[in-house]
Amino acid sequence: MHYNWNWGIFWEMSPDGIPYIDTLMAGLKWTIATAVSAWIMALILGTIAGTIRTTTKPWAVRLANGYVELFRNIPLLVQMFLWYFVMPEVLPHAVGDWLKSLPNASFITATLALGFFTSARVAVQVTTGIQALPRGQRMAGHALGLTPVQTYRYVLLPMAFRIIIPALTNEFAAIIKNSSVALTIGLIELTAATYSMREFTFQTFEALTGATIIYIVISVIALLLARLLEKVTAVPGYISSGSASSGGH
Repeated sequence: MHYNWNWGIFWEMSPDGIPYIDTLMAGLKWTIATAVSAWIMALILGTIAGTIRTTTKPWAVRLANGYVELFRNIPLLVQMFLWYFVMPEVLPHAVGDWLKSLPNASFITATLALGFFTSARVAVQVTTGIQALPRGQRMAGHALGLTPVQTYRYVLLPMAFRIIIPALTNEFAAIIKNSSVALTIGLIELTAATYSMREFTFQTFEALTGATIIYIVISVIALLLARLLEKVTAVPGYISSGSASSGGH
């Protein structure tokens, strides 16, 4: 098969009247916006669910376990479709119509689906981090007169997060890659922009290579920032850099 390579295609004009490189950058902006928004949501919900799973309230533990199993075991693509196509139909008619008419409905849907899906995985990491701590830390918090909530806030969670930072880094890298699923509901993120460029130019290899390089760059940046955060928050003599990643799986 004869293939005509054209690396200058990135600076040629797209049907939108902008260079294809700008099309990819616009897709990258949506990818980052979706991933960061979903990550904030996942971190908050995952911390709450993961913490509840380590409490002494059986009914609360069962609810948190049910939450984790529900959102972790349903494929992300199915969740994306449920949020986008099914949820507006089961809500009251006026609310459903309002959701469907939003100009950024696909972005909101992608954020919700990614957020809930990833929060279940974060919850498992938080639970693992808390359970990896010596029991004496919880007992020391009680001995100091701290309430259970204060013990988690000031003693257990700060140390647990130091342990699971490498595992959370993996989850953040995964959420960036998983954001590509949003193209199935119409969000023009990086992968969708790449497919659009490929279809208009027929320069398949150039388009996919450009997207691959961009994904690698943002993943490396996220990894470097996580390594820096790990060094800043590490407690000398207590946590080794390798223990965290092995404890999260």
